[in-house]
Amino acid sequence: MAAAAAAAAGLGELPDSLLLEILGLLPLHERLRGARVCRRWRRLVQDKMLWRFVDLRPYKLSSRILWHLLRQYLPNSLRVLKVRGALYSTRKHEFLSPALLQALGKQCPSLCHLCLTQADLRRLPYDSIPSSLKSMKLSQCEIPAVWFQRSASPETPRVLPQLQHLLIHNVSAFSDQHLLNVSSQTSLRTLTLSGTYRLTDAGIQRAAPYLEDLECLVLRKCVITDTAIHFIGRHMKQLRSLEFSNTCSLTDAGLACLAALKCLETLRLESRFKLSPDAIIAVCQALPQLRNLNLDGIDFEDQTVHKIQV
Repeated sequence: MAAAAAAAAGLGELPDSLLLEILGLLPLHERLRGARVCRRWRRLVQDKMLWRFVDLRPYKLSSRILWHLLRQYLPNSLRVLKVRGALYSTRKHEFLSPALLQALGKQCPSLCHLCLTQADLRRLPYDSIPSSLKSMKLSQCEIPAVWFQRSASPETPRVLPQLQHLLIHNVSAFSDQHLLNVSSQTSLRTLTLSGTYRLTDAGIQRAAPYLEDLECLVLRKCVITDTAIHFIGRHMKQLRSLEFSNTCSLTDAGLACLAALKCLETLRLESRFKLSPDAIIAVCQALPQLRNLNLDGIDFEDQTVHKIQV
C-alpha cells in the first residue's frame, strides 16, 4: 500500500504533457480506468489528443459502449477509427447502426479514416457512412448488393463520402457494380482489391474511365485477364504503383499494355504468370519512371537481369 501510494504521488508530480504521453500508451480500458483516479486524471483522459486515433478491434463491444465513447470522448477529436464487428461472433445483434454512424459523422467532423473488420453492413445504407471520410478499409465484411451509393428513397439526401483511398479485403460480395458505384462517385487515389472473386474484366472495363486519377492499384486474388489489363493501361495513366499477385492470367500481350503507363514507378508481378524475359525487358524500356520492379520467384539469367537493370 505504501509503495502504491508513493507511486501515485510520484505520478501526480509529473506535468500534464508527460502524463498525456503515458496515458496515450495505455490500452483503452486502462485509460478509461485512469479517469477514476482523480479529477485531474479525468480531465486528462478527456483530452482530444488521446482520442484522435482509436483502435477498438481488440475489444468486445456493444452499442452502449460505443455510444458512451462517442458522447464522452470522441467528439471533435476523432480522426481514425478501427472497429471489429460481430459477424463471426456468437452474438446475433450487430451493434453498428445507421443512427450510430450518423451521430459519428455529426459529432466527429474530423474523422477521415474508418476501418471495419468482420462487420455485417447489409442493413446499413451507404449514405449513413460519415461523409468526412477520405479513406476506408473493409476486411471480411458483408455488404449489400446495392452499396457505395445513395439509398433508393432517402428521407433527407445526405452527402456521400468522397473517398480517396479504398481497401477491400476478403469481402466476397464486392462486385463489378460496387466498383462502378464507388469509382463513378469519388476520385480515388489508391485502390486495393484483395480476395474479390466477383470482380471481372467487365467490371474493370466499366470502372476504368472513372479511375483516371488513380495513383496506386493493387489486385490480389481477383479473377481477371489481359482484357482488364488493357483497360488499365488505356485509362489509368497516372498510376505510380501497380501490383498483380495471385490474381489474373497475365500474358506477354497483357504486359505490353502497361507500356502506356509512363508515370509508373513501381511494378510488382508474381512467378505464376507466364511471362517471357523479352516481354519484361520491353515493358521496362517503355517505362521511363520505373524504379522498382518486383518479380516474385522469377529466375533470369545474369544477362537478362542486366538488361532489366539498364
